[in-house]
Amino acid sequence: MANVPLPDRSLADAVLAGDGDAYRLLVERASNTVVAVCRRLMDDPDEAADVAQDAFVQAYRALPTWRGDGPFAAWVRRIAMRIAFARLRANRTLPFPDLDRDDAGPAADEEAGPERLVLGRENRRELVTLIAGLPEAYRRVVALRFADELSIEEIARATGVPEGTVKSRLHRAVAQLRRQLGSEQVA
Repeated sequence: MANVPLPDRSLADAVLAGDGDAYRLLVERASNTVVAVCRRLMDDPDEAADVAQDAFVQAYRALPTWRGDGPFAAWVRRIAMRIAFARLRANRTLPFPDLDRDDAGPAADEEAGPERLVLGRENRRELVTLIAGLPEAYRRVVALRFADELSIEEIARATGVPEGTVKSRLHRAVAQLRRQLGSEQVA
């Protein structure tokens, strides 16, 4: 018989019954997702690691309240995002992910000529600069929607803002970016 991994809910039940190794397995499954979102939201890699660790500690303490109606990783990711936003609010900053990295473009860019690669990087740099100039509430929804690829509903839950407000802020942010870029190319 194949070694079939236990569902998240079964592991959570084992943790609640006192099995510490079961929580280690849950953390291993969720760590890439949680750490990735923390790194995108926090400027400092050490701060991102702290946020991820705090999220797993909070998740452990709140495990009895987890309904288990979705993946454990998604639940912990939302906890991590709330912690990150609280820290960013305390510092009054909201960084935007570094879109200027070499790996920030689609794989098809590798086949493009050097001129196209340079132009793509310049456009990303300009876009990051424009996004950094947006009001904080707009930067937040743009970062979560386009960099983290969260749905409107997930953004609303993560930020504690109603879905209608998220949609409005996203629409206004995109409209402002379009005006500043002078084109209709912003998605």
